Amino acid sequence: MGPITTGSSIIGLKYKDGVLIAGDRMCAYGGSLKFPGVQRIEQVGDCTLVGCSGELSDFQYIKDLMGDVDEEDWIEQDGSRMGPKQVASFLGRVLYNRRSKVKPLWNQLVIGGVKHGEPHLAYVDLQGTAFEEDFIATGFGLHLAIPILRKHCEYGKYKTLTLEAAKKVATECLELLFYRDCKASMEVQFATVGSDSKVTIEPPHKLKTFWEHPTWMKPGSEHTGTGTASW
Repeated sequence: MGPITTGSSIIGLKYKDGVLIAGDRMCAYGGSLKFPGVQRIEQVGDCTLVGCSGELSDFQYIKDLMGDVDEEDWIEQDGSRMGPKQVASFLGRVLYNRRSKVKPLWNQLVIGGVKHGEPHLAYVDLQGTAFEEDFIATGFGLHLAIPILRKHCEYGKYKTLTLEAAKKVATECLELLFYRDCKASMEVQFATVGSDSKVTIEPPHKLKTFWEHPTWMKPGSEHTGTGTASW
């Protein structure tokens, strides 16, 4: 059985003071954009964010599971709490275990956070594939957003990015995905973990779009010759 109610791409990148995760707020029921306003980025513990592509109900299960794990971690009162690295490792084992039972959790997860001043960004998917990177994209973003992220973040370039610059990079990715991915939405949300390990999930906002390219404004009957069509 495959996913039914799904979210599209999530973008994650490091910047000089922390980690940024961004995504739109649409969930599709098959091919229908049925559930707008769905938050697909959640806080786990004190200093970690988890963003999700894929099946929404499986992500709800993961949220509940991590809530229980974090509560048990807090009850111990041993002065040690899970950070982003531990959350990513734990979720990697959970998803691999479910895959091995042929009952996968149909998700691609971006896990990011800052602990002891060290930013961490990781990816985990339904097969249990797990790795760490300086920038990550899931869903259709694997094809469309990665070139933009490479341009701005590869080879340590992220260390020069301010938060505002990182948001501009994420916005560029999300705008492209809105134009090209039929499951994406123009309502997006950013979440950050700063150098002080403070988690901030910002209110949603809408992307600015532009549809008035001169060629697009002409009726189809006025397009003649090769290369002048609106597509």
